[in-house]
Amino acid sequence: MNMSPQTILDTIGNTSLLQLRHVVPSDSARVFIKLESQNPTGSMKDRIALAMIEAPERDGRLKPGGAVVEYTGGSTGVSLALVCSVKGHPLHLVSSDAFSREKLDHMRLLGAKLTIVPSENGKQTEKLTKDMIHEAHRIADDMGAYITAQMENTDQLVAYTAMADEIWSQTGGRIDGFVGSVGTGASLRGISARLRELDPRIHCVGVEPAESAVLSGGPTGAHKIDGIGAGYVVPLWHERIADELEPVSTDEARAMAFRLAGEEGLFCGTSTGANVSAALRLAKRLGPEATVVTIMCDTGMKYLKTFAQSLD
Repeated sequence: MNMSPQTILDTIGNTSLLQLRHVVPSDSARVFIKLESQNPTGSMKDRIALAMIEAPERDGRLKPGGAVVEYTGGSTGVSLALVCSVKGHPLHLVSSDAFSREKLDHMRLLGAKLTIVPSENGKQTEKLTKDMIHEAHRIADDMGAYITAQMENTDQLVAYTAMADEIWSQTGGRIDGFVGSVGTGASLRGISARLRELDPRIHCVGVEPAESAVLSGGPTGAHKIDGIGAGYVVPLWHERIADELEPVSTDEARAMAFRLAGEEGLFCGTSTGANVSAALRLAKRLGPEATVVTIMCDTGMKYLKTFAQSLD
C-alpha cells in the first residue's frame, strides 16, 4: 500500500522518463528525457536542496531553526526556499538580475530574503558568479549562518546517485549514453559515476555554453543559459566526469526549448534545450539501436516572461 506523503518534501524525486517522439530524427538513437519538472518547485534542484539541508541537520552543522545562506542562479535558491520553509530555517539568498524574474519572485514567495548582485547587460559571467559567491560568504560570516555553498558541496552527490538509480531502473539497464549540462558539476558527476558503476560502457557527455566553453579549454564569456556555465572550472569538476564535452550556444538552446514546447508539449528552460541539442548529436552518432538519456532540468514556467518577450 502506498503511504501518503507527510510533507511536500516527500514528493521529491521518482520523476518520469519520457521518450522524445518528434524532435529526434528517424535514423538516430532513442532519446529519453527525465522530467525533473515534476518535482515540487518544477526543478531537479529540489533533490539537492533536500540533501544539502538534511546532511548538516543530521551531523549537527545546521542546528534546528538555524539560518542558511546560498548563492544561486535561481533554481537552487527556489528549491532551498521550499526545503527551508518546511523545515523552519530562515534563508538568505544571493542572486542577480541576470536570472529570470520568475525565479527571484518564487524565492521571495517561499519566504527567502534576497540580495541582488547587478550583472553586466543581464548576462552570466565569471565575474558575476564570483561576486555572488563572495557576497554570500560575507553574509554567512556576518550572520553566523550555515552556507550550503553549492559549488563545492559534496552532500548533494547522493541525490544524483539516487537519480541515476532511477534512470537505470526506468530504462531496464538499456542505456548507451547520458547527456547533462554543467553548472556546479554535481549532477553530471553524481549521475555519471553511478551509471558507470552499473555499466562502464555508458558514454557520458557534458554540455556547456558555446560562448563560455571553459571546460573544453576555451575562453570565459557571457551567455544566457540559466543555471549552467559558471565561466570558470568549478571546484566539483574533474576531467574524468565526462567522456567528452559538447558546446551549445544560447541561441541553439533557446531554439530547442521552443521546439520541445511546440513539437513535444514539453515547456522547459534553456538548459534543457542545451541538453536535448547535445543529446540529439550523440544519438545521431550512436545510431538507431542505441538509447540516450538526458534531463528536463526544470519547467519553462520559470522563464515565461522572458520567453514571451521573444515572441512579440
